[in-house]
Amino acid sequence: MTYGRPTAAELVAAVAEFLETDVKAGTIGAVNFHSRVAANVLRTVERELLDDRADPDLLGYPDEAGLAAAIRRGEFDDRESDVLPVLRGIVLHRLAVSHPGYERE
Repeated sequence: MTYGRPTAAELVAAVAEFLETDVKAGTIGAVNFHSRVAANVLRTVERELLDDRADPDLLGYPDEAGLAAAIRRGEFDDRESDVLPVLRGIVLHRLAVSHPGYERE
């Protein structure tokens, strides 16, 4: 749901920009390091908010936890060819958000 401007992604990006520029330039040591970590976290949240790709197919399970439980129960022991592409898709989706570019390697 969008509530107008600025959007949540724009607000997150603005705070990340502030941390990456003003705070980083005006600090040293631990505060500088933590401002960079915080900016990286906000950039990840920004990418999640802007991610418009469809969620990966979970083979009919409502969420990843349900799929993981089915795997643990052995439901896919004889159907690895069904579940492996799904797991790859989940990992690639996560990489695209958390480490852009890695999903192409």
